[in-house]
Amino acid sequence: MSFRSEYASCAGREIHYTEWGPRSGTAVIAWHGLARTGRDMDELAQRLSQRFRVICPDTLGRGLSQWSPDPANEYQLSFYARLAAELLDRLQVEHAHWVGTSMGGAIGTVVAGGLLQPALKGRIRSLVLNDNAPRLAAAAVERIRTYAGNPPAFATMRELEAFYRQVYRPFGWLSDAQWRRLAETSTRRLPDGRLTPHYDPAMVRQFIDHPNDYDIWEHYDAIEVPVLCLRGAESDLVLPDAVDEMLRRGPGLRGLTRVVEVPGCGHAPALNVPGQLDLVAGFIEQHEPR
Repeated sequence: MSFRSEYASCAGREIHYTEWGPRSGTAVIAWHGLARTGRDMDELAQRLSQRFRVICPDTLGRGLSQWSPDPANEYQLSFYARLAAELLDRLQVEHAHWVGTSMGGAIGTVVAGGLLQPALKGRIRSLVLNDNAPRLAAAAVERIRTYAGNPPAFATMRELEAFYRQVYRPFGWLSDAQWRRLAETSTRRLPDGRLTPHYDPAMVRQFIDHPNDYDIWEHYDAIEVPVLCLRGAESDLVLPDAVDEMLRRGPGLRGLTRVVEVPGCGHAPALNVPGQLDLVAGFIEQHEPR
């Protein structure tokens, strides 16, 4: 099934998203990671679109969405949650399941907790955190900030694809066609004609202007819906002690959190192979009222 490429004005900013499946019924919001785009969710969206309306946004400053004119104040979780709330309202989404990779999982945690956007409380039916936790390893955050804040530029697409294959090796197995799509859907040309990743480098100011933005235990503790945490078995961002704590507090204390380690992946599983897709689809379908 093919997707629709759409745009919406949220919080005064133009946000791009792809939409899959029927426009009626329960939605699934599939939100990408820090320096990525919504097209990372193509395989998951195709799998779910037989039953669900699947919406895959490009975060502000990424992909085809507008870049922020106010990076210091808008590249942070609270503003991303505002964008999400307005997007759901504009698309008339009454209830949704949320699947978030890395940063997308953090946005989902903040949204599902309802502390910043109370109007969304109760509208999120389940939450999948793809290699994300309410506490992240500082060394891995610094690694990501370093490469994301200084995106390289290349003369050819083959050079850029080779870079992506190296830096995103922790995603796990991707076919040659998937690597090519990843490269082609996350590149832009500079004025000198070279190719570079398709995001605003200023988005890493989140780590400078809001250094504690990803310490979100209070939001996790407020979640009252089922949570599935997929941890890449080799992840350096989500450490075992963090997921252990997730099981001891908040929704974990109430038996609502499940943790599954995904073999052969680090940060973060690409959600592109049957085993990973089965986990996510099964969890969502289990928590969708019939």
